Amino acid sequence: YIARLRAYVKHEAEKNKSKWKTMGPAKVAVPSPNDFLQKRSKEPKLAPRKKEKGSKKLHELSVPQRTYRPVIRIKKDFINKNAVAVIKGVPKEPRPFCVDTRQGDKYLLEPSGLVPKYIKKKDYGVTPKYVTRRNVEIKKEEEEYEARVLEDLKKRAMKHLTDEEKTNVVQALKKNWEETNREFQCLPVLTDTRSKRMHKQKLELKLKQLEHDIEALEKHKTVYIANV
Repeated sequence: YIARLRAYVKHEAEKNKSKWKTMGPAKVAVPSPNDFLQKRSKEPKLAPRKKEKGSKKLHELSVPQRTYRPVIRIKKDFINKNAVAVIKGVPKEPRPFCVDTRQGDKYLLEPSGLVPKYIKKKDYGVTPKYVTRRNVEIKKEEEEYEARVLEDLKKRAMKHLTDEEKTNVVQALKKNWEETNREFQCLPVLTDTRSKRMHKQKLELKLKQLEHDIEALEKHKTVYIANV
């Protein structure tokens, strides 16, 4: 078997075997030494400006402009000026120091703390502003706290019963005691079950509590009730 496209395939394979097709030409022209790369040679250059026919160049004026300010240089005699300043100047006073050893070791008095330096200031002994401001804020907070505590105490204060209210409360307790006593009297004599015994004990405790409350209210003239 012989393929029909054998010759065509063979021709195409031999045609693409050239190395320079992918690696470039075999020989490259060497640049001349005279054509070296110069600075700013690759930047675009503007076309030369054409002169207009009707334009005329103005002549420069010999008179200075209005904004011109000439520089005035004055010669100064610094030698004589310095000499006069030295002659008329006040001599520099020596800085006070203290000697504390036999060998003559000395130290300056001003930074030592032995000389009263800070008491001569105008604001010496005056309370700083930030301390005054802080004291005012603390006092204000204390006043607000005391006002809040007093308000809470007023809300929690015990209520005072008047004579009329006291009488009404005693009468209501006595009426309640009479009803409970009537219920207690109606109990059967024989308490043979547990529920009957518990009911009897409950009524007895209620009667004792009512008698105690009535006695306490009648015994004391002034009665206060706490807000629970």
